[in-house]
Amino acid sequence: MPDRDASAEVTRAVAANLRALRARRGWSLDQLAQRAGVSKGVLVALEGDRGNPSLNTLIRVADAFAVSLTELVETGPAPALRVTSLDEATVLWRGAHGGSGKLVLSTNPPTPVELWAWRLEPGESKDSEPHNTNTEEAVLVLAGELTVHAGEQTVRVPAGSAVTFPGDAPHAYRNNGEVPAEYLAITTIPQ
Repeated sequence: MPDRDASAEVTRAVAANLRALRARRGWSLDQLAQRAGVSKGVLVALEGDRGNPSLNTLIRVADAFAVSLTELVETGPAPALRVTSLDEATVLWRGAHGGSGKLVLSTNPPTPVELWAWRLEPGESKDSEPHNTNTEEAVLVLAGELTVHAGEQTVRVPAGSAVTFPGDAPHAYRNNGEVPAEYLAITTIPQ
C-alpha cells in the first residue's frame, strides 16, 4: 500500500477512534483540548478526518485518554493474537534525511506497552515531549550508535546495548555517527 493510502487510512482511523474515545468518556472538545494541550481547532480537524497530525499531537491525545498510540491509530478491532511485520508497521514519523519511526504494535490496557522500530540517518534527531507521569522507555540499538538525552543526562548507546529511562521528561534521540542507527523502543504507558 502506498504511503499516501496508508496515511489516509490512519487519519480515518484517528477520526473514528477519537470520536469514540471522547464519547466513551463524555468529554467535550474543549475538555479534551485542555487535557491534551492541543487546540480545539486541531481536534475538530482530526475528528473531521482532515489534516496531517504530528506524532507529538497524536501522543498528546493518546496520553490525555491514557491509551496506547495504537488504540488511537488502529484501523479495526485487534485480534487476541496479532502478528505484525516491520513492512506492515504504521510509519508515524519521518525524518528530514529519510529516517522513520514505525509503531509496530502495542498491548491492550490496563498496562499498554508500545513497540517501535526506529531508523535515524546520520545527523538526524528525534525530540520527544514528556509523556504521562510514570511512563518508561527502553531502547535496544540494533545497528549504528545512538545518543540518548533524557532529563539532564546524555549517553551514547552502541549497537547491541540497551538503555532505559523515564519518558515523562523531555527526551531526544540523535544519530551522531556516519551510518544509520536502527533501534527498537518500548514505551510503557501508565493507566
